[in-house]
Amino acid sequence: MSYENLAVVTRGGIHTITVKRPSKLNALNRQTLQELYGAIIDASGDDKVRVIVITGSGDKAFVAGADITEIREQNTTEARRFSAFGQSLMSMIQSLEKPVIAAINGFALGGGMELALACHLRVASSNARLGLPEIKLGIMPGFGGTQRLLRLTGTTVALEMALSGEPISAERAYQLGLVNRVVEAAELENAVKELAGPLVKAAPEAVRGILQAIQQGADMPLEAGLALETARFAVCCSTEDMQEGTAAFLEKRAPELKGR
Repeated sequence: MSYENLAVVTRGGIHTITVKRPSKLNALNRQTLQELYGAIIDASGDDKVRVIVITGSGDKAFVAGADITEIREQNTTEARRFSAFGQSLMSMIQSLEKPVIAAINGFALGGGMELALACHLRVASSNARLGLPEIKLGIMPGFGGTQRLLRLTGTTVALEMALSGEPISAERAYQLGLVNRVVEAAELENAVKELAGPLVKAAPEAVRGILQAIQQGADMPLEAGLALETARFAVCCSTEDMQEGTAAFLEKRAPELKGR
């Protein structure tokens, strides 16, 4: 499938989706959101894809937000639909059964930060800035930012960031647990590959089980989360990869996992 606002490439099991609207600092308009939705669907159904990476073109911005020109023209009904579609995209990314890594190169503001928060893992360049500046425009986050930020950092930080609208540095984001790693801009691509590499080689059923148990378990009572973990553990134990992985461990050799 061809895209106007995205560049998509798969190498060695890593599927990289790059938002390409450099003149708009990669802002998310309706078309870009729709293209992202299609690109994620395609990647999720491709067995050759083991890890998905989302990033932005250039070195200034990951995604600098939603397209303000479009937002300004919306009436209440259109705004509700726009928010609902953005939320559905972010929720789909979060619930994906393949790891999704955000490579945050520069500004991740508004819808860009919401996109990064929906990813499972986040690596930021040292010059990255993350924030929810919507309040300065007379609006509020609409793609799930209030809820995901709350769950990652707690009420105090979420309220400060959303009410102040001020972005934070990559280092501060790391301290708050919003990003997994911070590296120099020139090292971002290699750092993402370093994080993705072991996941490409991992047993897919184990990866799916971990993602589901943690992502869904976060919103469950403890007993329900434990039951989910047990169910997914049992499925892992029925796979050929489990037999190979445990045999390799006992035989002190590298496993040859087949994804079965």
